[in-house]
Amino acid sequence: MVQLDEKIYFYLLFIIPVLVVLFLVLILWKKRTQKKFADSALLKRLVPNRSYYKGTLKLIFFLLGLALLIVGLVNPKIGTKLETVKREGVDIVFAVDVSKSMLAEDIAPNRIEKAKRLVSEIINQLASDRIGIIAYAGQAYPQLPITTDYGAAKMFLQSMNTDMLTSQGTAINEAIELATTFYDDEQQTNRVLFIISDGEDHSGNTTLGAVEDALEEGIRIYTIGVGKTKGAPIPIKRNGIVQSLKKDNQGEVVITKLNETVLEDISEEGNGKYINGSNTEAAVEFIKEELLQMDKKEFEAKQFAEYKDQFQWFLGIGLLFLFLEIFILDRKTQWLKKLNLFNEKHID
Repeated sequence: MVQLDEKIYFYLLFIIPVLVVLFLVLILWKKRTQKKFADSALLKRLVPNRSYYKGTLKLIFFLLGLALLIVGLVNPKIGTKLETVKREGVDIVFAVDVSKSMLAEDIAPNRIEKAKRLVSEIINQLASDRIGIIAYAGQAYPQLPITTDYGAAKMFLQSMNTDMLTSQGTAINEAIELATTFYDDEQQTNRVLFIISDGEDHSGNTTLGAVEDALEEGIRIYTIGVGKTKGAPIPIKRNGIVQSLKKDNQGEVVITKLNETVLEDISEEGNGKYINGSNTEAAVEFIKEELLQMDKKEFEAKQFAEYKDQFQWFLGIGLLFLFLEIFILDRKTQWLKKLNLFNEKHID
């Protein structure tokens, strides 16, 4: 496990391409100046021992040394001791609707981004709970298995979009059925499933059947509604610009609406509650209070408890490259000259 102390120093690496550009400009300037002074054949006779490759080699050594010194400033640390830590928490799975209806912009900036923000803010309120993520549309897809790595959860969450699943539609039952496979700890007493959706459901009566099965597995189902009940069209964009609006088979513009009734029925049947996600702060605070009231189960998690500094290796090797760069001269080295590695022509 690697940990970086001062990531801000990585910005110094932008110096390297600037130095490369300056070096190329200098080379072009030298060539133009030399052409004004004499032709290439005469220059080779005037300075027969000048190497045309060591300048580039000096630059490479200098840039390598500089890059390693910058990495040294970042101070990479490597975890050397793996420790098992006992935690108390709840197993939580987020099922996020990624169907095309989530592109509707009746809630800023659109439903899918609002859903992702809600999940991200909920994660920020967690301490030692384990979380998993499911994406679903016409079918459900496991995005992240149960984990305590919140950083990874947010990374996977941000990558979710309405194009990630080829089968369109909204099959909430598939998300619920998949969620039941996420809880691998038989002793976990509190299992929670959050369904974040606009409530459109094409799976019919099978959804409530899936809810009953989940309830038998000890899973409580909460639903979070995103969108407005008055509805909105679904924009079809290209490069961020609206090209048209989605239409049905009769050529009429499709208006997708938040179906709170479906979400309320699911949460009621699933021994949970329905939350309107329009106000992010209020929704997150309500969920936080709900989770605090639940019994926590103790479980074990492994993490690196001891990190050792590694900056000295980068600083040492970086200084070595800079030291060697000083002793690389522009004239040809005699033994390399005899080997003629660069196929240079000798002028007598």
